[in-house]
Amino acid sequence: MDYTLKIGGEAGQGLVTVGELLSGAFALAGYHVFTSQDYESRIRGGHNFYQIRLADRPVASSADDVDIVVAMDKTSIEAHAHELTAHGMVVYDSASLKVKREGPEFLDVPFREIAISETNSPLMANTVASGAVLGMLGVDITHMKNLIARRFKKKGQEVVSHNISAAEAGYAYAMTECTQCRFDPAEPPEGGKAKVLLNSSEAVAMGALASGLRFYSAYPMTPSTGVMNNIAARAEKYGVVVEQAEDEIAAINLALGASYAGARAMTGTSGGGFALMVEGLSLAGITETPIVIAESQRPGPATGLPTRTEQGDLLFVIHTGHGEFPRVVLAPGSPQEALLLTNRAFELSEKYQVPAFVLMDQYLADSQWSYEGLDTDGLVYNDYRLRGTEFASLNTYARYTYTPSGISPMAVPGDGPHVVVADSDEHDEQGHLVEDIETRNAMVQKRWFNKIEALRAEMREPLVMGSDKPEVVLVGWGSTYGVLKEAVEALNAQGTPACHVHFTEIYPFPAPSGKYMDVLRGARLTVCVEGNATGQFARLVRAESGYEFDMFVLRYDGRPFSVQYVLKALAKKGDE
Repeated sequence: MDYTLKIGGEAGQGLVTVGELLSGAFALAGYHVFTSQDYESRIRGGHNFYQIRLADRPVASSADDVDIVVAMDKTSIEAHAHELTAHGMVVYDSASLKVKREGPEFLDVPFREIAISETNSPLMANTVASGAVLGMLGVDITHMKNLIARRFKKKGQEVVSHNISAAEAGYAYAMTECTQCRFDPAEPPEGGKAKVLLNSSEAVAMGALASGLRFYSAYPMTPSTGVMNNIAARAEKYGVVVEQAEDEIAAINLALGASYAGARAMTGTSGGGFALMVEGLSLAGITETPIVIAESQRPGPATGLPTRTEQGDLLFVIHTGHGEFPRVVLAPGSPQEALLLTNRAFELSEKYQVPAFVLMDQYLADSQWSYEGLDTDGLVYNDYRLRGTEFASLNTYARYTYTPSGISPMAVPGDGPHVVVADSDEHDEQGHLVEDIETRNAMVQKRWFNKIEALRAEMREPLVMGSDKPEVVLVGWGSTYGVLKEAVEALNAQGTPACHVHFTEIYPFPAPSGKYMDVLRGARLTVCVEGNATGQFARLVRAESGYEFDMFVLRYDGRPFSVQYVLKALAKKGDE
């Protein structure tokens, strides 16, 4: 069983409510679920959709073919009816949309009329639609009723009762009237347990809190705002100060101040906001102040497509900043990886006293994955600062002491009798401004050369999944993980030996040796798949290892990859 649902309509019509009720009910029932959203940059109007995939096996990407379209407006019928599978259907309310469509692929359900009849309010038409979809699929409505009870509890029992009545009425209508429904009974996976839905913005927030986060500052910017919202919602419980800054310049400098004062600190933004943070990033470089930056990419330049997705900031994040200083760039491909890699970003940032990035994009930030539980075994917490009596017992303290590792002692100002100096100018071991050649050379050696190779040695090789003797190798980073994983499974099922090389630890680039390079060199066709126009990751691979890919599958229209998109590109290559 593998079904895809698409709820389409205008902003302000409650598409997210329908999507969250359905996906939440599916997850509670034990199905494997993957959701994604496509929305325009407006509060009202436009065309948006919320897509849900449910299956009896783990799923990690969206599908192009749709089984049920819930059309909340006329545009959704026109835009998505052609995407239906052979047994697919469009469910809509002809009276509300003032349009009537004939044919076995259309199911007319009077959402508004049923809502008024059951609750005396047209506002619950969306809940009727949610119940109708469950009826079409034959999914038990009990879990949706329980979800409604939790979701609307604060609004009072009357609201809960009305929503449950609306869902039940929509369910009964579809069960009775959808005689042409051709869906197999949607039974949960055998032994399936209730699952939770998690997106990567939530997972980054969880990873930060698990890492001892104490200060978060940001200016709201889609799609990074979800990280701030999730941390803010838990700030009181975990003792975190959350500051909504007046702009991104203030946001990074606030975080740097908090880090300098001894707190684990973080900021977040998207590409346009990060452009304003660049001077602060260089300040972190010269003062060797730990900071973690969550950068959620969207298409640029400038405002670009503010609610769409792209992997266009990779080289910007790696190379930006005036002067030369090391940084860490990690790119999760799932919420599970986002949790662990955020924790790793804090560990490496604090250990090496460098900026560390968690690089996502809109697709990854907003997409939900279903989990029975998360792997937390890899979480670590090490405090690398000198504190309390350890610091007070020192006879001398030089913040920028030359060391073979490049890592100097880092204490908390005011904790002990020593004076701690920080300065954004070039400085000596004590932190005092200097301009002599010898000190400058020594500090560059310490900050860059002494640290970079140790950092490179920390970088983990990419995951290699699929055939042991692949003819085709698909290579991606970050959010392409789920799509390429399923594309490789499809290729192997079709008889083409294939594997997937998935990079998460991007910079410093892992040493070009080991299993993944052997796989690349031994394949007939190597394909780099990434969401930008110029093949930024491929350029990084070539610069760092000398390796060049045979083929590129690039997408830069602001939409995410699908398995079908990748397979079609490969088939086209095969036809040439």
